[in-house]
Formats: sequence, structure tokens, C-alpha cells
Amino acid sequence: MNKILITGASGQLGGLVVKHLLETEKLAPARLIAGSRDPSKLDALAARGVETAKVDFDDAHSLSDASGRAETVLIISTDALDEPGKRLRQHKAAVEAAANAGVKHLAYTSMPKTEPGNPVLFAPDHYGTEQTLKASGITYTIFRNSWYQENLLMSLPQTVRSGTWYTSAGDGKTAHIARDDVARAIAASLAKGPAANATYTLTGAKAYTNAEIAALAAEATGKPVKVVDLNDEALAEGMKAAGVSEAFIPLLVSFEANARAGGLAEVTGDFEKLTGSTQKPLTAFLEESKALLSGATE
Repeated sequence: MNKILITGASGQLGGLVVKHLLETEKLAPARLIAGSRDPSKLDALAARGVETAKVDFDDAHSLSDASGRAETVLIISTDALDEPGKRLRQHKAAVEAAANAGVKHLAYTSMPKTEPGNPVLFAPDHYGTEQTLKASGITYTIFRNSWYQENLLMSLPQTVRSGTWYTSAGDGKTAHIARDDVARAIAASLAKGPAANATYTLTGAKAYTNAEIAALAAEATGKPVKVVDLNDEALAEGMKAAGVSEAFIPLLVSFEANARAGGLAEVTGDFEKLTGSTQKPLTAFLEESKALLSGATE
């Protein structure tokens, strides 16, 4: 029996992957191992018959123990962005543990266009992890996930309420995809079992500029949104004046630079290839989110 370990199973993406493996792919709970730094967060899955394990990327023993129970391991990239190089060290430790445990197949959640030159500050973490996977000798699947539709909710509600969107992305487009659709595609791939090396880029069905997204948000909420184009320096100054943490500003600006350079504009058919189904369009997501976007829920 090919047992699958899902790291970060108590997180948003990991939890959805487990859900789709159980409910969409109809895998037996006994085939799954849900991993988390805090296994108590997995009690609901344990009650459904899913094996649980402590998986702490900073704890070599937990990585070895959990990997030793599985034939396939999905490494969901960690959120360790507070210390340069930390996330890559964590991912390398997970790959090493899997290799030492004799894992047959590794899967990893990355981002589009990780190659050197990508302006996103954490792109080197993903590129380094991808190279580590390829050098491990284990067959692998890399999921290069475009930005989630849900990421828009980090700033778009405030943008809609203020009526102004300050951006340095220019005419760069982003092919946002729903987090649930990403999880659906990953689950479909894992359920098929170990295969030859593969890289999938999971994107939305259409890419939009920020001006186009603003127009769609305005249509959904009935509130006009004006887009103001700035350069990176002016955008950073504006963020600082608005009270955004100075430590976080360079990362946010790097996202804009990446969009401007076309780093998120690619649209692929990989979601449909893996799932055989259609995905949630951005227009539907914005319509579903219109109460939050317009402030009607407050």
C-alpha cells in the first residue's frame, strides 16, 4: 500500500489536499499520514482514520520518523520567511530525511518561474528546493502554484473601500487560482501514485492586470476603484507612510516587480490535465467575496 505523507496538514493548503484525497479521490484514510508541528490540530482527521504524525522541519527526528512510514511525501513549503535561508534549510532537511528513509516519490509546492532572476525575494528558496529534489535521486513532482485568489483578500478589501489601488505592476498580469483548486490538482496527482518526474504549473484559466482586477472588483461590489501606477520606490514610500511594516515592504514590492516582469502571467492547462475538471474563475471568486470586499460584513 502506497502511503502518502502530507506535511503541513493542519495548514490551509495541506488540509485541503487531505480533504480532496479523502473526499474527491476516495482514498482510504489508512493510506494517508497527516503531518503537523502540532499533531493535536489533526484530531479531526485522526477520528476519520487518518494516521497523524509530528512533522517539524526543524526537528530531524520527526522528519525521519514520519518519512519512514511513507512511500510518497508531499512537502508543502513552509512559512519560514523571518530568517534568510531558513526555509531552504528546512526543505533540504525534509528531502534528506525522505532519501534516508527510502521514500519512493517526493512532491513539492513551489511557485512559477523560480529560476535565477525572479525578483520575488523568496524565489531562491523554491529554486534551491527544486534543485535539491532533482539531485536527490528520488522521482519527484513539482507543483508550481500561481498566486491564490485568496491572496487578493489581504489588500483588495481596503483598496475597494478607499477607492484607490496603488501599484507598480504596470501592465503585468497574474493568473490567480483558487487555493482549493490547487489542492484539488495536487490530490489528483498524488492519488494516481508515483510516476516519472514531472513539473506542473497550476494557474488560473485567465490572467488579468491589476487594472482589470480593479474593474472586476468594482463590477462585483458596485464601488469604483481607481488604479494609480507608481514606480517601485514610490510604492514603497507609500506603504511606509500607510504604516506597513518596513521589514515586509521589500517583499511586497518584489511581488509587484515580478508581476510587471510577467512572472505570473502564464496560463497553463495543467489543472485541467490533472483533474479533468474546470476551475473557479476569478470573476466567481470576486462575486462570492463581494460582501467582504465592500465592507458589508463589518
